[in-house]
Amino acid sequence: MEILEDLLYTEDHEWVRKENGEIVEGITDYAQSELSDIVYVELPDEGRTIRKGEAIGTIEAVKTVIDVIAAVSGTIIEVNRKLDEHPESINEDPYEDGWIVRIKVDDPAELETLLDASEYNKLIKKE
Repeated sequence: MEILEDLLYTEDHEWVRKENGEIVEGITDYAQSELSDIVYVELPDEGRTIRKGEAIGTIEAVKTVIDVIAAVSGTIIEVNRKLDEHPESINEDPYEDGWIVRIKVDDPAELETLLDASEYNKLIKKE
């Protein structure tokens, strides 16, 4: 299981990469491995205003369906349309090809509430 040092994480098993006042968000390698084979991703609408902690989409796997939870408040400026045809990209490469949304962040201070790689590693060891 891969936990990248340069990312931030949520307790809901999403990862966040900061990029010039925006973030890219997806689910972690741990989350995709727990889900097993991902067969469908319901993506949110671009332009949608979201609040931290809000469900913004769903991921359907062979085992179950989970919500994708917004790591921060902001506006969705891009979704990964590749997932419409290739949801398995999340299983194959959750941190690059399997990203889910790009969000323009309303309040950068919300990023300070996220976990660093070490904190996230401790979290998943408890599970």
